[in-house]
Amino acid sequence: MNIYQVANTNSHLSSLSNKFSKSIVNFIECSHLISDYISSLQRPILNNINCRINQGEFVVLLGLNGAGKSTFLKSLVGLVPLVKGEININGISVSNHNLAQIRQDVGMLFQGGGLIKQLSAIDNVLCGRLGIRKTGQTLWGFPQRDRTLALELLKQLGLEKQAYQKTSKLSGGQQQKVAIARALMQSPQILLADEPTTGLDILSSQQVMNTLAELHQKGLTIITVLHDLVLAQEYGTRAIILDKGEVIYDGKCENLQDKLQDKLS
Repeated sequence: MNIYQVANTNSHLSSLSNKFSKSIVNFIECSHLISDYISSLQRPILNNINCRINQGEFVVLLGLNGAGKSTFLKSLVGLVPLVKGEININGISVSNHNLAQIRQDVGMLFQGGGLIKQLSAIDNVLCGRLGIRKTGQTLWGFPQRDRTLALELLKQLGLEKQAYQKTSKLSGGQQQKVAIARALMQSPQILLADEPTTGLDILSSQQVMNTLAELHQKGLTIITVLHDLVLAQEYGTRAIILDKGEVIYDGKCENLQDKLQDKLS
């Protein structure tokens, strides 16, 4: 059983296979996204972003520091307020009223993992169920089926022996895998990853990217911020390059170094 199949053993949500079988032309549609004006930049961080991301794509977001990559990623789950524009996911307009629903379908890997270092790996993974379980359901701990799923996900990611170790004791690559397992606990359709290889060595970076690639091959839509053009070309199916809050390139992951130099010159 692979990672994707393990995540689908969660009977609380509809299976991902059924979700992916639906005909969805525009999986994510962003129209005229504008965020708050930043005086130090003398512009909004997001400055009229328009794009459509289809089901099953592996999209890499590229650009210089301050281009708006991470801000754009976070806006998809309502973590960045918009002054203007609209985001639709599966035909549902993202708003403060339906964020809980949206976040069940969209998993997020934060830069640096966003883990609670004092907790064990399995307890961090179980936190991925907090958006689904009611408070009363976790007051005395998580149900056994949640713990079984969390342990199986860690096992599939090669972390079975580290399941009960404090996350602070794990390597950077292992911590990022814990963060991936936590995101998979909610059986998302889309996985957002904000610089998942930052601070990792070459081997750990490849392991994390291979995990994302496996999830993509099984049907998950991946949108990730990367700075490594080699990784972007190896794993991505589509590149979106941002500069000063605007999309300046949207196309294939080919000759990215030349495209960056051409578009940013």
